[in-house]
Amino acid sequence: MFIVDFHTHTFPDRIAEKTVEKLSRLSRTHSFTDGSRAALLDSMKKAGIAYAVTLPVATRPDSIGHINDTVLATDGKDGIVAFGAVHPDAPDALSEIDRLAAAGVRGIKLHPVYQGVDLDDKRNLAILYRAGERGLCVTVHAGDDIGFPGVDRACPAMARRALEQVGPVRMILAHMGGWKRWDEAMQRLCDTACLLDTSFSLGAVVPRAGEEWTEEEKKLLSAEKFCALVRAFGAERILFGTDLPWTGQRAGAEAILSLPLTEEEKLRILGENARALLGL
Repeated sequence: MFIVDFHTHTFPDRIAEKTVEKLSRLSRTHSFTDGSRAALLDSMKKAGIAYAVTLPVATRPDSIGHINDTVLATDGKDGIVAFGAVHPDAPDALSEIDRLAAAGVRGIKLHPVYQGVDLDDKRNLAILYRAGERGLCVTVHAGDDIGFPGVDRACPAMARRALEQVGPVRMILAHMGGWKRWDEAMQRLCDTACLLDTSFSLGAVVPRAGEEWTEEEKKLLSAEKFCALVRAFGAERILFGTDLPWTGQRAGAEAILSLPLTEEEKLRILGENARALLGL
């Protein structure tokens, strides 16, 4: 079976362990790897993942050039498809998109919560428009963020307004269209052209050791609700993703395989949609 994990994160070796530890404390969640590239490759091998897309998040405007230098050096190696980083406050954001596209990079990542800019803000609209012009995918953190409760910068309504204003762009809304905002995603986004990835959306959160969570806090999408979203959007618009290191890849793939979907739907979600989208 051809499996592509469309949503993973790695960090430079010198900071990977400390970064994952910091994020684990912030989100109160368990990490399944130390965030290094080597750990991702080991996980892919054990889970039977053919390709993984890495999604760097630029938290500072002045960091995108350095991050993208690393992206250009690693894209296409060892089954890794590296997306680029863009920050809406970076003065060179649009020229970085041009540089990435010219080098053959296939997409970029936006994180409105971490970057402090609403998804439908004119700064992000300019990025989405340029990415669409250059044929790049744009994966966007969608919905709430586990580490920033109450911060609303990427809700389904904002995603819809953005899509209505920027013209053709291959926008992938992570976490099944809006983390913990799934009813809104169903209501507002089915008739748009967006795609969804499955990352950190099915089953339950795995808490960090020593952290106390209520059952309601841990709850993610049930199999029934997940399948309802798949049917509402269409399996051809769903991309398998795990958000590694925050969900294990083997468990994530097995969760999709266990769903009451057709074999064709499972194959599409687990890899065939990504194969077509990325030209793998």
